[in-house]
Amino acid sequence: MHSGGSLQLFPFLPRHPLPSYPRAAARSFATVSETPPVRHHGGLRDQDRIFTNLYGHHGADLKSAEKYGDWHRTKDIVLKGDDWLISEIKASGLRGRGGAGFPSGLKYSFMNFKDWDKDPRPRYLVINADEGEPGTCKDREIMRKDPQKLIEGCLVVGRAMNANAAYIYIRGEFYHEATVLQQAINEAYAAGYIGKNACGSGYDFDVYVHRGMGAYVCGEETSLIESLEGKAGKPRLKPPFPAAVGVFGCPSTVTNVETVAVVPTIIRRGASWFSSFGRERNAGTKLFCISGHVNNPVTVEEEMSISMRELIEKHCGGVRGGWDNLLAVIPGGSSTPVLPKAICDDQLMDFDALKDSQSGLGTAAVIVMDKSTDIIRAISRLSSFYKHESCGQCTPCREGSSWTMKMMQRLETGNAREREIDMLQELTKQVEGHTICALGEAFAWPIQGLIRHFRPELEARIREYEKELGSAPFAGGWKPESRAEGKLISPGM
Repeated sequence: MHSGGSLQLFPFLPRHPLPSYPRAAARSFATVSETPPVRHHGGLRDQDRIFTNLYGHHGADLKSAEKYGDWHRTKDIVLKGDDWLISEIKASGLRGRGGAGFPSGLKYSFMNFKDWDKDPRPRYLVINADEGEPGTCKDREIMRKDPQKLIEGCLVVGRAMNANAAYIYIRGEFYHEATVLQQAINEAYAAGYIGKNACGSGYDFDVYVHRGMGAYVCGEETSLIESLEGKAGKPRLKPPFPAAVGVFGCPSTVTNVETVAVVPTIIRRGASWFSSFGRERNAGTKLFCISGHVNNPVTVEEEMSISMRELIEKHCGGVRGGWDNLLAVIPGGSSTPVLPKAICDDQLMDFDALKDSQSGLGTAAVIVMDKSTDIIRAISRLSSFYKHESCGQCTPCREGSSWTMKMMQRLETGNAREREIDMLQELTKQVEGHTICALGEAFAWPIQGLIRHFRPELEARIREYEKELGSAPFAGGWKPESRAEGKLISPGM
């Protein structure tokens, strides 16, 4: 649409006076407007959905999957070869759907290092189906309803990185999902789609299910590898990276269920089709799992860069009590910083937009909290979770998660001094970036988000406690009568 004053796109037509608006400069020829029209993202059409059985409208068996397009000419895809497959995945703009958002094509290309074909070691694709992030419930839907998409994705991605086998590391609590997945693998073997001479392509590829014991830290790639090898799930120091030394000391790549499951559809429909969704650098469709104070909690496939408000109101029936009753949203699973309503009003749901808002897309697990929420208690609950799940290997995480949990429990009641809020912020900054894996950031970021946006609530809680107590407590949670009771209070407390 033209937005300028009396400019005519067709000068041979009779001129009619138009209302004049302020403009930068007068024009005499038809030109484009200064800024391109803003494209609206969202409203994904049914024919563009990759996961056609997200709500279980048909069976999870092989025949149903084939009817809806799975395993269609997979042999031709496999025969395209690794270079073509990786270039197509790169061109699609697919980024990791497990939280980090690393470009998938680039990650897969690391397996095809110089002279890889002279390396006698076997090569493995490892699928992270641990899904332990609170609020996240997308991968289990794929395994329960669309398992053939994941298995076909294993074959295609495995071929792209010249892997011999795939290990699907599934969370032990997912008993039903593991059963459905194993049944789907058995069907794929029986049909000749995987195993020796997969799909008649001359390429051998096996798929195995490995059930973990449900540790959150096993969602980190190197601790997942340790667990897969039968050891305690504790992260490794890098380098060496898994692409060089991974499972059983062999070249390996660990990637997410959703990231792998979308690849066959991308290859069939073309990289340009997938990259046409979402903003630049944030291409494609995405599974969003929305829970909390909404009228209809749901896992839904939508276009990347959809606005948070449209996502919640269109697919979840809105916030309980209306949009104005919204207090805050955790946009990407419990490890991403919380955002208040003022930011959520205009927030786009993609990697870059959420990074600009000092949060993250993560796994796209949207946790909605209305004004009935005790936000301090909610973040304190997450601190308890992360303290429990820390593997204890590195000091900043082992000690820091314990300290933050105790401080948050005191802030819940207000049993603290205001300066302790700054001490807590400083503690999270000392942990961030100084741990072997990202669990340090996982418990630091929610607290940073709370202090950034809800500091007045923390201070009000402290003042309320002082009022009830009759005087200020000592820092560290000591009550005013502690000294009279003979307890040792440090100077400065």
